[in-house]
Amino acid sequence: MPNTRSFFVFITLSLMIGASVTAADWPQWRGPNRDGRSAETNVDLDWTDGAPELLWRTEGLGKGYSSLAVVDGTVYTTGNTKAGQSVIARRVSDGSEVWTTAITAKAPKHGSPGARCTPAVTEKRVYVIGSDGQVACLNRQDGSIVWSRSFTKEWDGKMMSGWGFSESPLIDGDRIICTPGGNDALIVALDRHTGEEIWASASFNSENGKDGAGYSSVVISEACGVKQYVTLVGRGIVSVSANDGSILWTYAAVANKTANIPTPVIMDDYVFCSSGYGTGSALLHITNDGQGLTANEEYFLSAGTLQNHHGGMIRVGDYIYCGNGHNNGMPTCLRIGSGEVVWGGKMRGVGKGSAAVTMVGDHLLFRYESGELASIAATPDSYQLKGHFMPDHQQGKSWSHPVVVNGKLFLREQNVLMCYDVTK
Repeated sequence: MPNTRSFFVFITLSLMIGASVTAADWPQWRGPNRDGRSAETNVDLDWTDGAPELLWRTEGLGKGYSSLAVVDGTVYTTGNTKAGQSVIARRVSDGSEVWTTAITAKAPKHGSPGARCTPAVTEKRVYVIGSDGQVACLNRQDGSIVWSRSFTKEWDGKMMSGWGFSESPLIDGDRIICTPGGNDALIVALDRHTGEEIWASASFNSENGKDGAGYSSVVISEACGVKQYVTLVGRGIVSVSANDGSILWTYAAVANKTANIPTPVIMDDYVFCSSGYGTGSALLHITNDGQGLTANEEYFLSAGTLQNHHGGMIRVGDYIYCGNGHNNGMPTCLRIGSGEVVWGGKMRGVGKGSAAVTMVGDHLLFRYESGELASIAATPDSYQLKGHFMPDHQQGKSWSHPVVVNGKLFLREQNVLMCYDVTK
């Protein structure tokens, strides 16, 4: 693969998630294009002179690590409340409650209890996956349940380990794509209006990892001109046909036996993937030999070079930005073509633990497990810290990804939701 600044053609993946969802909204996991990037420009993310202003703080979200969807003046998330695992809608203006709907009769029990799912929001509906494997469609206006199905009861679904289902659903046109992890239903496509099954993908075997779903979420690829759904499951990376769910290609070397977490990064005919627990990272080149698609390993980086535990990776041009290290979020810039660490890699940031990363304009927001939020310039030139602050509330492990919409920074911390003013 040539090491140039223009070897990738950038493709924006339209997810067709409803006419009322605008470019300024953040309607699903990792934003409009599911890549962790916000196009907002009228923001001030230079905090060298101090923290942004806290506009409001509200409680009642329950226990959970879920990030946020923000659409048309409403914030959506999930959490364990007294009524059960719930979907929650709050007003952007002041954090007041719009509605709260339990999708389970009681909070699911598993390791690190709490909700994990970032809702997917369309024009009239909200879609979620509970940590017990409940997939549900709710009315966006009042939170009433339209339909609900169970990964475990209906598809013999399972996770690779016991920390609960942690997927955020993908809405693609009239379909919802999700990962029960069953032997005959690794990935399923459902009619998003009715919940009826369209197709189910068989599982696959490999020496790496474990059977079942991983902790990742599905993304769309058009590699080699073939529409496909790609995700990281217990046995590794898998791609299935968007048409019928048949497996197109797999790659197992990135899998570990504990938890495969980061969402893959899609780049034209390439996929970049990573996993923690001592695993590493890989760049895959997807090719078509006329007999089908093949994932060719361009290079593999050992855990000592790059492993993204969780918190995600951001692609900007020819570079990947992420936190590096298991249970660490050491700021890192990687040149994709060569696998070279341009800066960082072993450099401790301003916080401790893994870092949830969101890109806004030309800044990277690193939210560390210990709570600190850092603003870092998204440039391969050097590591440039543009300030940091500790949010108004922090408890436990701050795993929820930060979200910026219309000049407001939203931070979920378990039961608490905070809103900061980051307008210029």
